[in-house]
Amino acid sequence: MTDILVRKPDTVIVTQLGDLPLVARGKVRDVYDLGDKLLIVATDRLSAFDVILPTPIPGKGRVLTQMSRFWFERTRDIVPNHLISCDVTQFPQVLQPYREQLDGRSMLVKKCRRIDYECVARGYITGSLFNEYAAVAGKASGGKVSLHGFEFPANLVDSQKLPTPIFTPATKSDTGHDENISFEQMASDLGKELTAQLRDLTIALYKWCADYAAGHGIIIADTKFEFGFDGNTLTLIDEICSPDSSRFWPADQYRPGGSQPSYDKQYVRDYLIRIAWNKQPPAPELPDEVVRNTVAKYEEAQRRLLGA
Repeated sequence: MTDILVRKPDTVIVTQLGDLPLVARGKVRDVYDLGDKLLIVATDRLSAFDVILPTPIPGKGRVLTQMSRFWFERTRDIVPNHLISCDVTQFPQVLQPYREQLDGRSMLVKKCRRIDYECVARGYITGSLFNEYAAVAGKASGGKVSLHGFEFPANLVDSQKLPTPIFTPATKSDTGHDENISFEQMASDLGKELTAQLRDLTIALYKWCADYAAGHGIIIADTKFEFGFDGNTLTLIDEICSPDSSRFWPADQYRPGGSQPSYDKQYVRDYLIRIAWNKQPPAPELPDEVVRNTVAKYEEAQRRLLGA
């Protein structure tokens, strides 16, 4: 069996690392079990509307990994995280035969018990939240729209900045649709104390990363975090503030009232909407121009935020 089942120069679509046990193959990441640790490999797969597209984005997994490493290293004083190393030379010996293939796109991490919710922070109303808002805003009474435990003014426009960042958790799905829920719904499962702790950490992480990004000309409109337990320690896991998990907008082009120019996969979503794809498998192939532009957007986000 080949080690990389589908591999082009700097492009990895799906992995198979010898006899290492595969724990999960998500929308983007392949996860391998190393006993008390996990190996997470960020492939170049891209999903949109919960469907994995047939066309990879070359080098995308490297961008995701390097950006997550950057943020993990800088937010440890807010919350512990699962990252051990991104340096393949420090990985266990069993992984060294795959060193060239893993370099730059893999993380050795602690094995944590995942909390099966996505913790979403929003500083701007856009995406799925704005769609939900727009569906009920016209029926609002008293000039207010109630949604997921929040009250919004009835006259917000797409991409408008919110007075303060909000916490809008979502159900976690590796393959299907994530559903926005309220704090109370999440608390009914996890308990109010843990849910409040997750909310407070989510907002603190978002504010730190958004403030940093603002100083580099990027608005982080929203982002998601995932958490788990390392023993009894609440721990940040998965990825953090990447172009897959966040909306990155160039600050100098921000104009509320519609979709924004971005350094993330919203560009691909907009293309798929424009060609009227029905959002059901199989997804269409992406044209070369869309692939090139997407690569450029991801790399520009990395350059602006990491300086590399």
